[in-house]
Amino acid sequence: MKIATAGPVRWLVELEATAEELMNRHLSSAREWFPHQYVPWSLGRDFDGPLGGEPWHPEQSAIGPAVRSALVVNLLTEDNLPGYHWIIGDRTTRDGAWGAWLHQWTAEEDRHAAALRAYLHATRAVDPVALERARMAHLRTGTLPEPEGALGLIAYAAVQELATRVSHRNTGRLSGDPVCDRLLARIAQDENLHMVFYRELLRAAAELDADRVLVTLDETIRGFAMPGQGMPGFGRMAAEIAVAGVYDPRVHHDEVLVPLLRALKVLDRGGLGPAGEQARERIAEHLEGLDARAARFVERRAQALAVRARRAEGA
Repeated sequence: MKIATAGPVRWLVELEATAEELMNRHLSSAREWFPHQYVPWSLGRDFDGPLGGEPWHPEQSAIGPAVRSALVVNLLTEDNLPGYHWIIGDRTTRDGAWGAWLHQWTAEEDRHAAALRAYLHATRAVDPVALERARMAHLRTGTLPEPEGALGLIAYAAVQELATRVSHRNTGRLSGDPVCDRLLARIAQDENLHMVFYRELLRAAAELDADRVLVTLDETIRGFAMPGQGMPGFGRMAAEIAVAGVYDPRVHHDEVLVPLLRALKVLDRGGLGPAGEQARERIAEHLEGLDARAARFVERRAQALAVRARRAEGA
């Protein structure tokens, strides 16, 4: 059951001053950085094609298959930036503080795509032809999240930005490449600041209408899916990423939802009406169910990896 949605203009007007304050705080916290300084250009060489270079072969990549999949998913998500720019502008506005944030965010996210692609090409970490074909196929689908109104957009972005930060950071840590780790740690710093912007907007919105915010958070969390859903081979890559521990149900529960909800004091907020209380109960039930699914996933993964190790020893 959904309660009546407050008009989106209400949130844009009442949160405008907060958005401006958070935008200014973001600009004072963000640190300028340059993608070209994080790419090991000395490893690069010409590919086959007009320049007559060397074709790509899997053995040229020092990155394991699961991390390779994570890098591709992360990059293709960043490549879908035009669609996200449109969605954010449509759910908010391109004027005032909202518009200033939209353009700042877009510029920073585009930097992530440029840095990731340059790293992958220079190190020959992935098949460049397959990567480009996947980019074209993914963008042609037009698959995008469709949050409801400005508040839905803010809630979705708070979850997604934190999930993206965690995914980048874990990918770098598991890559086995210090250069990759350093680059993704730098990108994760940006994503964390983006998350803070949206999280603090949610906090301000909860001071205005906690019931509506909890209802929106409940809908967002229970319906949340990572933005790679429409890309070619996403199911296979997501499974590889989960088995490797880059992003799995345990990570989603422990490193994304619990910290975000704790920061917003969702589970111990007072003064709620019936709609807010019911939403909070559904959120708590969802967390409990996710925690149980995560425990089962971790157990099954450990068993599967043990079987794989025994087979490898016997080979």
